[in-house]
Amino acid sequence: MSTSSQPELPDLYEAGVVQLQTDDYQLLKNLPFEAQAYLARIEEVNLKGAELRAVLEVSPRALEVAAQLDEERRANGRGACCMEPYTPKARHCLNTTAGSHALLGALVPEDAGVVKRLRQAGAIILGKANMSEMAHFRGEVPSGWSGRGGQCKSAYHPIGSPSGSSSGSGVAASIASFNNVVGIKPTVGLTSRARVLPITAAQDTVGPMTRSVEDAAIVLSIIAGEDPNDGRTLSQPRPVPDYTKALNINALQGKRIGVPRSSLPSGGLTLPQSICTVFDESLQIFESLGATIVDPANLPSAEEIRELHNTVLYTDFKIELQEYLASLTDVPSGVRTLADLIQFNIDNPELELPEGATRGIDKVLKEFELDALVLPAKSTHTPAALAGYPIVTVPLGFLPDDEPIIYDRGNVNVAFPAPGMPFGISFIGTAFDEYALIGMALRF
Repeated sequence: MSTSSQPELPDLYEAGVVQLQTDDYQLLKNLPFEAQAYLARIEEVNLKGAELRAVLEVSPRALEVAAQLDEERRANGRGACCMEPYTPKARHCLNTTAGSHALLGALVPEDAGVVKRLRQAGAIILGKANMSEMAHFRGEVPSGWSGRGGQCKSAYHPIGSPSGSSSGSGVAASIASFNNVVGIKPTVGLTSRARVLPITAAQDTVGPMTRSVEDAAIVLSIIAGEDPNDGRTLSQPRPVPDYTKALNINALQGKRIGVPRSSLPSGGLTLPQSICTVFDESLQIFESLGATIVDPANLPSAEEIRELHNTVLYTDFKIELQEYLASLTDVPSGVRTLADLIQFNIDNPELELPEGATRGIDKVLKEFELDALVLPAKSTHTPAALAGYPIVTVPLGFLPDDEPIIYDRGNVNVAFPAPGMPFGISFIGTAFDEYALIGMALRF
């Protein structure tokens, strides 16, 4: 029997940013050790074990940077808030490919604006997360698949879909609802899109996906703010709030919460009944926490909003991507235009084939005197996305063990729904209302 008096180390993988600063974690207050632990976890489950394929590549300088920051912190106490490892997805600068072999080795002039802010706060960039290639603008391929990274998997079911364009980021924290994490989609213009591979200037925004509402508030406080390289950020309210001060346990008391049922998916996109049931039950929790539920509080022209969403996306993507490709300083593949990219995919099948809303939201918030809207997170983001308005998503539950499996686009390796898969609930508000939404999400 061992008589070692060595204290038991706390759980590093489940720890949040604030926890890592507490006395319980003083044994781990060695940034190179901490970074190495996360890198070892990537090695354990990314291409081996569960084969999540959540990470495209790790930074060869991660441990070197960790050592430098460790010395700096010991010398002057810098960066108590965010000297922690972080994995942005592959749309951001460094070796930026959006998951495509066509952009492998392409040089970008500088870091993305949000990555600059993370570095300045003392974050260690561990590597690049996998994503749906070109933010899922690659035609009929499954969610979470990219030519470079392969099929990103759910951490909760062997063939579960990771969903969305940010697949690797969601799974690595371990798109928010499908991966049982907290996600904030900020108001367009609150965070910089500079040097982020674009889809549509009207809707593009960069936000955190984290283990907890608290961690999400910390990261948003760091990455929010003006950037001269993104003119849209110049219209944001000043000063930018400290979103950690929104973490109020009584934030739902006296709030009026609307349920825009006309925005729920219909036709072939209907939600699993198990999600609808848990969502309806959750409305009682809001009431028990002091909120008033207004149900229904429908958005006008919900169907027209969904149709307009796709029109804007497909039109803007052609323009925005063309401009981004032209801005690259060097592209070994020679891809400089959208036509070049399409031709590259055709010529390299072995690499690149897989195995009006603003007025609507404000109108319903005003008409029913609401503080926020809530909906199941699955496929209900369109009105807020088109408006450029914020969404905060938190975990709500897990699908039952007898949930029927539905395959993604007929691909037998990716599915949603599937037994045991997580799902979330989304809080939606008006422009730059992140502070209030964060408080309500924390209390819920």
